[in-house]
Amino acid sequence: MNFIEIQFDLRGKTLPSDHGYSIYSAVKKTVLDEKSLPPEVLLCSVAGVPDRDGMIYLNHSSRLGLRCPAEQVQHWYRLLQNKVLDVQGHLIRLVQPRLRLPQASEILKARLVTFKLEAINHQELPFYFLESCNKALERLEIKAKAFIDSNADGDLARRALKIKGKHIVGFGVVIEGLNEQDSLKLQCCGMGGRKHFGCGWFYPTKEISDAS
Repeated sequence: MNFIEIQFDLRGKTLPSDHGYSIYSAVKKTVLDEKSLPPEVLLCSVAGVPDRDGMIYLNHSSRLGLRCPAEQVQHWYRLLQNKVLDVQGHLIRLVQPRLRLPQASEILKARLVTFKLEAINHQELPFYFLESCNKALERLEIKAKAFIDSNADGDLARRALKIKGKHIVGFGVVIEGLNEQDSLKLQCCGMGGRKHFGCGWFYPTKEISDAS
């Protein structure tokens, strides 16, 4: 199945730093009459400049990304173009949509990947998390190496997503050793759960550095 990515420029000033679920909820309310997104559609969280009050300031590189099967592109393009989303009181307008193809890369990164794990010792969480990453790659028939990423301070990139008052813990992930076909497959299929909330969205590392 061929996938295309739609990138919407944003008109607005700020967003909550933890906005994955809130953007999904705003899309449902604004254009889907509270219906869910199809499982094959992925949404990306928005990059911006963080402050200390739990917000990000939007800049020229702040965009909302959506990946979908090629035959659905016109539907989502027209449905979302020029729409205003109310994201926890922060208003953003989706403008100037652009289409692009996912680009193959031997190394891909995701800011946040989550899995539904049983209650376990938090000290062992990285082990079970990486085990889940490897199983996810096996299900996609992808041969590559999964790593938990580190943040700028050198600590594990442990991150959380808030959904209806509940904090879902995950990690930033790096996948290395991908061939061209598997790299595109991983970008189109994603990894883990909550892929409508910006989780499991993979990018070539160069694109991540360009957007930050």
